[in-house]
Amino acid sequence: MAPDPRYANKDAVAELKTTIRELHRAGIEVILDVVYNHTAEGGDNGPVFNLKALDSKFYLRHGEYFANYTGCGNTVDLNYQPALNLVMDTLRYWVQEFKVDGFRFDLAATLGRNGDNFNREAAFFRAVAQDPILKMTKLIAEPWDIGPNGYQVGNFPFGWNECNDRLRDITRSFWRGDQGYLKEFATRIMGSRDLYSAANWPYKLTVNYITYHDGFTMQDLVSYKHKHNEANGENNRDGHGDNRSHNYGVEGPTDNPVVLATREKQKRNFMATLLFSFGIPHILTADVLSHSQQGNNNAYCQDNELSWLNWEPEEAKTHFKQWLSEMLAARQEYMVPFIRAFSGEKRNDNRIFWSRVDGQLMSMEDWNRLSSVALHIGIGDDGDEMVYLINQTKAPARFTLPNDRSQVWKTICDTHISDAEVGHAEGEILQAPMSMAILHYSANAS
Repeated sequence: MAPDPRYANKDAVAELKTTIRELHRAGIEVILDVVYNHTAEGGDNGPVFNLKALDSKFYLRHGEYFANYTGCGNTVDLNYQPALNLVMDTLRYWVQEFKVDGFRFDLAATLGRNGDNFNREAAFFRAVAQDPILKMTKLIAEPWDIGPNGYQVGNFPFGWNECNDRLRDITRSFWRGDQGYLKEFATRIMGSRDLYSAANWPYKLTVNYITYHDGFTMQDLVSYKHKHNEANGENNRDGHGDNRSHNYGVEGPTDNPVVLATREKQKRNFMATLLFSFGIPHILTADVLSHSQQGNNNAYCQDNELSWLNWEPEEAKTHFKQWLSEMLAARQEYMVPFIRAFSGEKRNDNRIFWSRVDGQLMSMEDWNRLSSVALHIGIGDDGDEMVYLINQTKAPARFTLPNDRSQVWKTICDTHISDAEVGHAEGEILQAPMSMAILHYSANAS
């Protein structure tokens, strides 16, 4: 509820306000990650710092014992007015005093609980919706906790965006080469409309991500098959076990050029999927810098070089950073207009086609048996078009491109290539194994 002075030179409040002001001047909004679901006091036998001593029955959920829906020993209960007032006052403080633009709520299902059930009309959601200050901010939910009925993806109120773990898990499995995920991978790319209706875009868009502050960094996602949390002192029992990761031949660091090249291509596959899927991409800073935590996927207790970021990484890591920078520019130029078009009143005028490599439309049987697919999307009758060529097989795939108007397509991304080279194609294109390409056609191109 206050800036940590350890990150400041002198005055933490003044320095953070200055930082946010300068970020705004650069056109960058600030979303604050907040944790209102538990205190640092642990369970019944944990220490007493604040709310336990103040009056726990008005702040923490418990019966005979403290409820533990968060994995941290206790659970804040916002059905009581004192607890709700505390949260609302601190949120308004961050907006009014620091000018933050919004919040990402950790384990947000906890904040909407009535007893053992989640309620999208819970007191906290109603309070935010009627608050003249907070209802204007950006609200992002981590839509689950570990309590009963805790998984609430797609169920938060209108105006709330949600972190989409479905895209995370499917993308990891798909690019690892796991079979049977093509249909759901396609659904996630198109904005997870089974969870978030296009009728509610852009007011309820999925927040897509591959990695978060919890779990593996992307560098470790492609470098380790197993978590390595021994340094945490819990005999490697802590941290999530289902990471859907791979090491591509060597567990951890290696000098093998084939392994290193495969890892870099997989990182490009992940990032291209993230950036060119419909929705809001969330990128972990550690991934921009190709930072490794040496296989530790629960580094919350590692205040050392394991979790610190090196802002001047070696040259091999800056290459990926440069590629990512160019892909972000490509998303802004090519992808954002499509998201806007598919969010408008004329969204049903747009075109979406899924086809096989030979250009024929996919059948239901094809979705269950194939591992390569092309996505063709267009804005209106004569607007811009994009094609995604997705090859999950271990062999090159020859795709037939749409040629209704003898288009020459501009290649804006090919994850098989380590440089963001711009090329052109027409007729057919041979897509490398385990890679994807994204092509663009403009009806107004000269």
